Amino acid sequence: MREPRFWRRQSSLLSRVAAPVAAIYGAVSASRMARAGASAGVPVFCVGNYHVGGAGKTPMVLALSDILKTLGEQPVVLSRGYGGRLAGPVQVDAARHSAADVGDEPLMMSQRIPVIVSRDRVAGAALARSVGASVVVMDDGFQNPSLRKDTSLIVIDALRGIGNGRVVPAGPLRAPLAGQLARTDSLIVIGEGDAATSLAAQVKEQGGAVWHARIVPEPASLNALRGHRLLAFAGIGDPERFFATLRDNGADVAKTRIFPDHHVFSPADMAGLVSDAAGLMLVTTEKDAARLRGMANVPEQLMTLAIGLEFRRSDDLRRFVSERLARARA
Repeated sequence: MREPRFWRRQSSLLSRVAAPVAAIYGAVSASRMARAGASAGVPVFCVGNYHVGGAGKTPMVLALSDILKTLGEQPVVLSRGYGGRLAGPVQVDAARHSAADVGDEPLMMSQRIPVIVSRDRVAGAALARSVGASVVVMDDGFQNPSLRKDTSLIVIDALRGIGNGRVVPAGPLRAPLAGQLARTDSLIVIGEGDAATSLAAQVKEQGGAVWHARIVPEPASLNALRGHRLLAFAGIGDPERFFATLRDNGADVAKTRIFPDHHVFSPADMAGLVSDAAGLMLVTTEKDAARLRGMANVPEQLMTLAIGLEFRRSDDLRRFVSERLARARA
């Protein structure tokens, strides 16, 4: 979905009109979050965010998984599989599954780490254990009470923050902020900006950890774009950040096209992009590329920008993860 503009404004008539519905939604969400979840039998690290839309969860899931591997763990990602038709539990297999089956993010991540898709988080965790997981990394699900989380790491964009701070549909929050903050063990602030400064202070005040990171393209992926003029397109939660990442790293972005988050591309969409490019090189995100797999008219020269996270205090983050593992197993 595309975020309504009034979600960014502190004073908005539409937000006030939606306030009664938001109050009901918020009360239900807060009540659900307060429930006790089932044990997964192994430590559970949840990567989530406070609001709807993109904030950088997927690169954080992959970064956390890499940290866990350096600690000798065998992490398995557990995802709901948003946008996929399979309810699961099922282990994602890139050789036989498509984004229509399991969702774009699980399909993309499965190239690097085992991924389980399951609408039922408890059943998904059981399958993760059966395939050798020593740690379950939940991709989203912070507001879902079904599994008990040992550590919750919340990702937030330093420029966007939480908008007007109100609950859906009056604002972008998935649940009242106070209840979400109370369950936050760590806040991951991505990018430069001060929209998350107050939240970071509150997390620190309650004893949580705060980390700062920035999105960085993988060198080989970025080098492949050198010397090309680009038409960049994306159907993700925050497409402007993708375009900014390209430009900030010296890519020559001549045109951009925005599609809805998790957009299911049609042959007509691709034909339109090829026509609009008119001599430009097409480039997109890894998530979008996952949804384009198997489409007949995707040009061979379509390029993908692979990204990762770079942390200011990576050694401290690794120690934090190690300590939380030990606490979960104590």
